[in-house]
Amino acid sequence: MQAREQRNDKRARILDAAVKVFAERGYFSSTVAEIARAAGVADGTIYLYFKSKDDLLLRLFDEKMTQLLAEAKAALAEERDAPSRLKRFIQLHFSLVEKNPDLASVLVVELRQSAQFLKSADRQKLGAAYLDLIAQVVREGQEKGELAATVSPGTAKRVIFGALDELALGWLLSGRRASLKKTGHEVAEWLVRGLKPHDTGGRQ
Repeated sequence: MQAREQRNDKRARILDAAVKVFAERGYFSSTVAEIARAAGVADGTIYLYFKSKDDLLLRLFDEKMTQLLAEAKAALAEERDAPSRLKRFIQLHFSLVEKNPDLASVLVVELRQSAQFLKSADRQKLGAAYLDLIAQVVREGQEKGELAATVSPGTAKRVIFGALDELALGWLLSGRRASLKKTGHEVAEWLVRGLKPHDTGGRQ
């Protein structure tokens, strides 16, 4: 049991170190030796857990996105209606970016430069599952009359996530000066207002 815990701890340290190094140096400029140094392990130790630097990046995405999905689902379950769930999703997304800028930099910026990631069907499914949370909320809201039925859930998820992704990317690349929490509240208000039925959307 102790040996397994030590392995898990070392693996977690390597992943955390990879996030830090990838965010600071950029994925292509980073080396396995730098990650090993940041994790406090020998270079060869990395290869006991990961096949390559590419594999490390992909495993990092798998684990962090699985965690984000679980957090988002738990948060949405606490809200009473579709408009509240959409606002919560938007605010949660920006909150996670602001609290974990290094991880956000890896997920939002560095992964886009990995050819293996872009060709991976498994990663695309995991990323799609995160976007599908938006579509599910919109679909359920339409069924209950809480959101306008004129908008396709598939279109809504792409428009909303596209806006969030662009704003997060801009924040990361501009030196993280603005408050994403404030941005989250503003964006949530007008995006959700636009999805409400016309007879109530302008007055709520």
